[in-house]
Amino acid sequence: MSDDHTSQAWGVYGSVLDSVIRAPNISRLRDEGALLMNVFATNSICTPSRATILTGQYSHRNGVYTLSDTLNPGRETIATLFQHNGYQTALIGKWHLKSQPSGFDYYNILPGQGRYQDPILRDSSNWPEGKAYKGFSTDVITNESLKWLQQRDKDKPFMLMTHFKATHEPFNYPERFGTLYANTMMPEPESLYDFYPEKASRTFEGQILEILGKRFEDNPNIYSGTSFSLKGLSKEEARHKIYQKFVKDFLRSGAAIDENIGRLLAYLDEQNLLENTVVVYTADQGYFLGEHGLFDKRIMYKESIKMPFVIRYPKEINAGTKNNDLILNTDIGPLLLDYAGIDIPKSMQGRSFRHNLIGLTPPDWRTSMYYRYWMHQEHRPAHLGIRTKQFKLIYFYGQPLREVGGEPATKPTWEFYNLEKDPKELLNAYDDPAYKQEITRLKSELLQLKEEVGDNDEQYPVMKELLNTINN
Repeated sequence: MSDDHTSQAWGVYGSVLDSVIRAPNISRLRDEGALLMNVFATNSICTPSRATILTGQYSHRNGVYTLSDTLNPGRETIATLFQHNGYQTALIGKWHLKSQPSGFDYYNILPGQGRYQDPILRDSSNWPEGKAYKGFSTDVITNESLKWLQQRDKDKPFMLMTHFKATHEPFNYPERFGTLYANTMMPEPESLYDFYPEKASRTFEGQILEILGKRFEDNPNIYSGTSFSLKGLSKEEARHKIYQKFVKDFLRSGAAIDENIGRLLAYLDEQNLLENTVVVYTADQGYFLGEHGLFDKRIMYKESIKMPFVIRYPKEINAGTKNNDLILNTDIGPLLLDYAGIDIPKSMQGRSFRHNLIGLTPPDWRTSMYYRYWMHQEHRPAHLGIRTKQFKLIYFYGQPLREVGGEPATKPTWEFYNLEKDPKELLNAYDDPAYKQEITRLKSELLQLKEEVGDNDEQYPVMKELLNTINN
């Protein structure tokens, strides 16, 4: 798993960037396994999404709502279940859940975000100080993963989580990729120049690219490359320049991931393990690469909540499979347990999609999903929403429920998108009278899903008041 390595940067999802991306090993996994088209994070931010993958539970159930929360080491996870069922378990790289990992026979993890160059990793023997490793983090994490694979007990099954820091901001990359894409003009998304509020139909500003441009200018030593200036440029010229640097750095960081995926596959192949190993590559959520004029994630738009996902298991999954079912990050843990023959605990809120991957989608498979982003800022309000195959309805309730001393509440707003007519979510059609009946129906279904997953907001009186007005 990587951090923020969004589907637009994989070269396999039909992105505007597909024509320039070099990712042969991701393409190999796609060609030899299954590409999932509709996997979504239920809370599109790193720490909560990672907790959901491990626990199979929504944020309100596992207690990890925001970046500030910690995963309780005593909580049952897929790691503890694999460990209790005879598997060797290891986690190497990014953890991002603050507590010491439990359920892993071995771990060697980055402290917090960690650093790209000469990263510090810490295991049970040197916690919390850790030890510095020479090299670029993506290479180091792979080196340590291969070392563990070589030293494991060959008579026991294993589950290894190799988690890269890349492609997280500041999008650093190893020196060998410094000239990659140097002479390429990166294709631009249709909505790159949607400036808020003149052209953008969203109801809030968002994390606009100009924020990243200021970081490029002020921190040249942190962001790869030489000095960067936007002086004298029009707002369109400035956005173009920011986008070009941003995307090239991002794709270079992603190229190192792809290369190291190849190293892991080569080892499995050499050891005759590849045909009997379930290999998954995914990211903890998506990321904006200039769409809507934004970067970062968090918001319930497609680029942010969509988790790219490939899985290879030739014993069961036909090569070149493509799946369009609505899959959530709550489902990933149950899937892995299912492959291992381990009972899926009732506490997990997701479902295994093993049958979906062989073309036998259960008739009662979900047709809609519930999403909630708990953190709150004025330009990125807290919100919840529902997505079906055809529509998306988002309620930006704008309350800082989980932050002490957070930003002030914002006025609640709604956004509605017809995903069939507007797949890029460029037109907020909430006020279009043609959709009044559909929006009313979706509001009721949103409240029903909210209740079904157990997100009751009992401790937040202000939310009770806001929710009571939804159908009025």
